[in-house]
Amino acid sequence: MLGLFGILNLGAQSMQVQQQGVAVAGHNLANVNNPAYSRQRITITTSSTLETSLGPQGTGSQVTGIQQLRDVLLDRQITTETSVTGFLEAQQGALESGQAVLGQTIDRNGTQHGIAEALSDLFGAFQSLSTDPTSLTERQAVLQKAQTLASQFNQIDSGLNQLKSNLNESLQTDVTQVNELLASIADYNKQITAAEAGAPGAANDLRDSRQAKIEELAKLVNITTTAQATGAVDITVSGVNLVSGSTVADTLQTYDAGGGRMLVQTQSGGAPLPLTSGMIQGTIAARDGGLKDLQTHLDTLASALIAQVNAVHSGGFSLTGSTGANLFNGTGAADISVQGALLGNPALLQASGVSGAVGDNQVALALAQLAGAKQGALSNATFSENYAQTVASLGQSLSTVNNSIDDQSVMQKMLASQRDSIGGVSLDEEMTNLVQFQKAYAASAHLITTVDEMLQTVLDLKR
Repeated sequence: MLGLFGILNLGAQSMQVQQQGVAVAGHNLANVNNPAYSRQRITITTSSTLETSLGPQGTGSQVTGIQQLRDVLLDRQITTETSVTGFLEAQQGALESGQAVLGQTIDRNGTQHGIAEALSDLFGAFQSLSTDPTSLTERQAVLQKAQTLASQFNQIDSGLNQLKSNLNESLQTDVTQVNELLASIADYNKQITAAEAGAPGAANDLRDSRQAKIEELAKLVNITTTAQATGAVDITVSGVNLVSGSTVADTLQTYDAGGGRMLVQTQSGGAPLPLTSGMIQGTIAARDGGLKDLQTHLDTLASALIAQVNAVHSGGFSLTGSTGANLFNGTGAADISVQGALLGNPALLQASGVSGAVGDNQVALALAQLAGAKQGALSNATFSENYAQTVASLGQSLSTVNNSIDDQSVMQKMLASQRDSIGGVSLDEEMTNLVQFQKAYAASAHLITTVDEMLQTVLDLKR
């Protein structure tokens, strides 16, 4: 039999169990607003039995561990989907910036300003000039519209180059953050391994913090995690091991792949990384995909415009009788400009198709008719149609990314809900547990009081 002192010990041990339960419930409640935290619960088992003449007799309970409520497979799935989300969000941000650079703005009067309007204004000015080819006012209007259009091309090309530079800088910033996270995960591996070595339980809070860092890393770059028996987690990116236990095996760095393209490689090995998801790859995909196509199409449009307008204009005659001059300088969107001599003297604009016939409008009319002419260099589209297709292509790319983000958001919310149902802290549940442990603690204390009274009775018998 346990005897009175055995029962007294049983009660004291029970109080310790309930006290530990209150402590863990309190820890859960303290972290109710911590998104990286997974709730914990004590593992209570029956204490070893005592052999008696009546058979094995129980000696109460004991806490054998503090269990963290996590689903490893679910964590891995969330990590994977976090990389996909980072990839899409980076693309979205870059394409939205490209759309802003495109400059299709609307003023307070509701009038749009951009290349589409500038093209229309230029050909409209050519048409007006054809009705009064000797008018210096109409000629000045043509040159003004041409200069506005050239400036639009210059500004957009410069803006896209600046955006490319900004994206390259963001890549460097993200790579720096990746390296910091790798070092942090390796340090957590070291702490966890040390804390769990020879200990009966797991370093739950350290594991929570490490998982948060892993998911931060996954937002930036696609990763694969491998759990070790020591409690450490190894990290690989595109098949290259970067964290091995408590050691950072390699880090990342950017390198110039030519043409203003910054890509990512390992620092020690120097091996280019074929990334598949994460914000870094999303930035690269937008820069070398939709934004590069946008700049190429705009350059092609500007080049075709320069060639076609100059071909017609150079064959005409000015009010002074001069001929052979181009209207535009340059070869593309970056350097298109209006001939300086024309800007200084509108009379040099070559609107006539006949030498000496200053009132002739053949060239001015031919320039105006370029607005509706199909251009072989633009896949048989007009200038305006080609630009509209370019804008629509960028818009479609952004729309596709936006739709993918919407779908991805649903997936992420579903996974987060599943994880919360397993490891999320419920105020109602923890309060219930607190009441349960408190009542059990009070009952255990009452047991000790009862045994104390029984012992006092025994002592009184000997008086």
